[in-house]
Amino acid sequence: MTLILEGVSKTVGGQTHIYPTDIALEKGTMNVLLGPTLSGKTTLMRLMAGLDVPATGRVIWNGEDVTGMRVQDRKVAMVYQQFINYPSMTVYDNIASPMKLMGQTRKEIDARVRETAELMQLTPMLQRKPLELSGGQQQRCALARALVKNAGLVLLDEPLANLDYKLREELRAEIPRIFEESGAIFVYATTEPEEALLLGGNTAALWEGRVTQFGPTPQVYRKPVNATTARVFSDPPMNFLKITKRGDQLSFGDGQSVLAPAGASQLSDGDYTAGFRPNHLELTPHGAGAMRFSTRLSVTEITGSETFIHLDHHGERWVGLVHGIQSLTPGQELDVFLDPAHVYLFAQDGDLVAAAPYAEAA
Repeated sequence: MTLILEGVSKTVGGQTHIYPTDIALEKGTMNVLLGPTLSGKTTLMRLMAGLDVPATGRVIWNGEDVTGMRVQDRKVAMVYQQFINYPSMTVYDNIASPMKLMGQTRKEIDARVRETAELMQLTPMLQRKPLELSGGQQQRCALARALVKNAGLVLLDEPLANLDYKLREELRAEIPRIFEESGAIFVYATTEPEEALLLGGNTAALWEGRVTQFGPTPQVYRKPVNATTARVFSDPPMNFLKITKRGDQLSFGDGQSVLAPAGASQLSDGDYTAGFRPNHLELTPHGAGAMRFSTRLSVTEITGSETFIHLDHHGERWVGLVHGIQSLTPGQELDVFLDPAHVYLFAQDGDLVAAAPYAEAA
């Protein structure tokens, strides 16, 4: 069982929402669409489901060209951010409703509803109405109604975005288990890199209608093929700094020069862009080789166990993520430190030319 998009694109009113995209999803895989709002996640899902017809390209399901086939004729289930249940029906009847539409027997419906309710931990709530459930239970009911169809393709469009933190954490832990037991192809859209890492599987990074990289989630995170993917797969976004290579030295400004790592030693002399994640900026140096940068603190955000520090480095905006509650004053001069082992190098066109040594070893 596979879903293949071949050169699929989507235009609306002369504007391109999805540029030509090639992607193949395999049976029993979790596939995350990661990108900011308006990057094209929902549009790509609608093309997969058959809710929209592509402007170009083909959608291949299990070797069959289903481009243009109605969604009603496909084995597809979709759950949206705004989870929908029928308020006048019990949980049992909500879950059973797709099977009734398919004309299945009462015995088949009962067996499948109870099996799915057990999977979703809803068995004690089957005779309740949706409004008698918590938010997490209501979303599980919507998920159960999608799964009961025995769909080969399950599309989840930011399904946890409207839930509180505790409920999100609970369902994030449950969804991989549910997906493993169902054997379907799961596609899960999110704006949060952390969620992609927690779900695992494969990740497609999206930016302005383009899939910039697709592959195993840890690989996309550790070795982004370009600066755009690195920006998408970092929250807050990756920091960037213009640097120069001369001989075996990399000059980072502020009088900082370091020996080019093995992966960058063969690069031509010239200008590059260094990228580093917020959690690799530190307030105190660790190791003899740490570089020091003079910045001005713009604002701090305390999350409880960590502090985000927003910095101005000669007109460049950086964000650092440091441990603990930091007593810092906006506007103050602040030295920050960076271990060169955590630096990625990108060419002028944005392509990755040298991964951070720690990423290569990971």
